[in-house]
Amino acid sequence: MAEMMSAHRHDLIASDRVEGTAVYNSQGDRLGKISHFMVDKRSGHVRYALLSFGGFLGMGNEHYPLPWSMLAYDTDKGGYVIELAKEVLEQAPHYLDEDRPAFDDAYGRNVYQYYGLIYPW
Repeated sequence: MAEMMSAHRHDLIASDRVEGTAVYNSQGDRLGKISHFMVDKRSGHVRYALLSFGGFLGMGNEHYPLPWSMLAYDTDKGGYVIELAKEVLEQAPHYLDEDRPAFDDAYGRNVYQYYGLIYPW
């Protein structure tokens, strides 16, 4: 039993440990950090991680919703890695703090489509 518990000890992470975690591209460039993640109220599935960067003292940040499935945790970096060039990210759907979208299905389909993924909800 202890062996089984040990094997699964690190499969879960608390939300406060995800927020603030760095995100890198596969070239090792730091793209930003996870500011929040969006959870489906009914299923409990994480739909997006919000990658944030820019701004000054936490104001004026740009937020880029990334489908959770695009992120891979790298223990050596202590952060998430995405297979995405900076130029692709710069053109991705994003918003400023004061322009938070509705995060409805139309928005979700747009985000997933941009990254070439099928919107699963």
